[in-house]
Amino acid sequence: MSDALTLPAEARERAGKGASRALRREGRVPAVIYGGKEEPTLIHVEAKALVKQLDTGHFMNSIVEIELGGKKVKTLPKDVSLHPVTDRPEHVDFFRLAKGGKIEVSVPVVFANEEASPGLKKGGVLNVVRHELELVCENDKIPGEIEIDVTGKEVGDSIHISEVTLPEGSESAITDRDFTIATLVAPSALKKSETEGEDEDQTGEDMEAGETAATEQGPDADAAEEQEDKSE
Repeated sequence: MSDALTLPAEARERAGKGASRALRREGRVPAVIYGGKEEPTLIHVEAKALVKQLDTGHFMNSIVEIELGGKKVKTLPKDVSLHPVTDRPEHVDFFRLAKGGKIEVSVPVVFANEEASPGLKKGGVLNVVRHELELVCENDKIPGEIEIDVTGKEVGDSIHISEVTLPEGSESAITDRDFTIATLVAPSALKKSETEGEDEDQTGEDMEAGETAATEQGPDADAAEEQEDKSE
């Protein structure tokens, strides 16, 4: 995860729309801490401090330590409700990270050693199907990102979750299939150059018998399914 953030908070006595509106008029944002086999804790935080943390761009992917009553409660932001017109935060849900527990999180994917990929060096393009991985992680071992090495990858290759070495304390939340994370595809320019001079049977002078000319590769069947799921 990103470095832990600290957010001072105060307990609130009452729930309900009226109490929440009153807090917002005072520059506060109502919030709740839940989970960890404990009763939900109603709190409110300073709106300016919350907005500042939201503006970092990684608030939802950070551990947030709530300072409450002289104690620090380690949490993970789960939801921020924004005003439909002003985009100002109106309510925040924090999930309490209990010691020794696990939590499902979305962790961004980054790709390394692109210069060592023959396919990319030839002009191929990395088609990312999943920009984040759904992982089940131990509370104190939540990674900030998952790095995937593309060394040796050629045009037409796919990267599946089974190829990724996850950090200690993390496992994939999806276990029923070996899903696709990315594919290496040929750009249109490469497709055009490789198809020039081909006859109607897609064979050329320099090709072996039975060999098919290279064309632009799309996502494999699993990748297409993943993209279709996301569009629904």
